Amino acid sequence: MNVPPISRRQFLAAVAGLVGVAAATRASTATKAPITTTTPASSATTSTTRIPSTTTTMPQPAGTIATAVGVVQAICRSAWGEREPSGPMTSHTIDRMTVHHTASLLEGNQMAPALARVHENRHMVDRGWVDLAYHFLVDANGNVYEGRPVTAVGDTMTDYDPTGHFLVCAEGDFNNQAIPAAQVSAVADVLAWGAVHFEVDPSTIQGHRDWATTSCPGDNFYSLISEGNLEQAVRDRIAAGAPGLSILCGDAAEQRVADIEAGLA
Repeated sequence: MNVPPISRRQFLAAVAGLVGVAAATRASTATKAPITTTTPASSATTSTTRIPSTTTTMPQPAGTIATAVGVVQAICRSAWGEREPSGPMTSHTIDRMTVHHTASLLEGNQMAPALARVHENRHMVDRGWVDLAYHFLVDANGNVYEGRPVTAVGDTMTDYDPTGHFLVCAEGDFNNQAIPAAQVSAVADVLAWGAVHFEVDPSTIQGHRDWATTSCPGDNFYSLISEGNLEQAVRDRIAAGAPGLSILCGDAAEQRVADIEAGLA
C-alpha cells in the first residue's frame, strides 16, 4: 500500500492509545469459537489449542525459498486486538493473488501486534474503511494475522480495483529493509493455501505495483515476485501437499500474541 511511513513518534503515540483498546477487546472475546479452514482435500476441524508442527524443512539452493508443508495458523482478529467490521462489505470471488507491504519499518518483531493495530486504526478511523484493508498480515518472524474476511473485497487508496484479489501483506518497508526468510516463507505458505482453496493459478501472483502507481511491496520483496521465486515457492508447496490454514482463537491465540510481544515467537 502506498502510504506515508509512520514516524517513530507517531507510532509510539498510536500504540499508547491502542493498548487499552486491545486489552478490552481480548477480554471480551476470549471465548470466541475458533474457525478452521482447510484445503478442499481436507475435512474441517475445530481447535483452540496449538497444533504441533508437522513441517519438515530441507536445505535449499541459494536464491530459493525453503519449502515447509503443514498447517498455517493465523491469529484470529480478536486475539491481536482488531475491531469488528464497522459496516457491510462487498463480496467477491477471488481470482488472483496480490502481495503488499505496510511501508512501515518494523524495528523489532515484538512490536508487530501493536503495529497491526496502528494500521487497522488508520484504515478504519482515518480513512473510514469498514475493516483492515488486507485479508492477512505476516510479520517478520512468519506469524500470520487474520484480517478482513477473504469473502470481502479489500480496500486501497491507490488507483486499482481490488475486487477478486487475495490480499496478503508483509509487515515492513522493503524499499529500506531486507525481507526476512521466515516472513517470505510464511507469505508463500498463505499464498499456496489460497491458490488451492480458491482454485487460483500461482501465475496470478503479482505485487501491488503491478496494478497501481506505487512502489509497494518494496524493491527487496518485489524482486522475488518479478524473478519468479515466490511463484515457484508456492508451486513447490502445492506439489508437496499445500499447507492447510487454521484460525487460532481463544487462550492459545492470546498466548501466541503475548509470546510475540515478549520476543519469543
